Amino acid sequence: MGWMWLWWIGGLGVLLLFVWAVARAAATSGSGPGEDSPETILKRRYARGEIDREEYAHRLSDLRK
Repeated sequence: MGWMWLWWIGGLGVLLLFVWAVARAAATSGSGPGEDSPETILKRRYARGEIDREEYAHRLSDLRK
């Protein structure tokens, strides 16, 4: 009867390990919907005033080459 509990605990451990691995893989996936394109990031920097119009145009042309 004691061995039966050991099997249940082992099975639960394997299940938890599988769930953890799937969650970690989903969290570290490279190109998720939350990532912005380089052009979008550049547009936001220009809109916030971090770069001027000339630098924006120069960097945009570099990105589109």
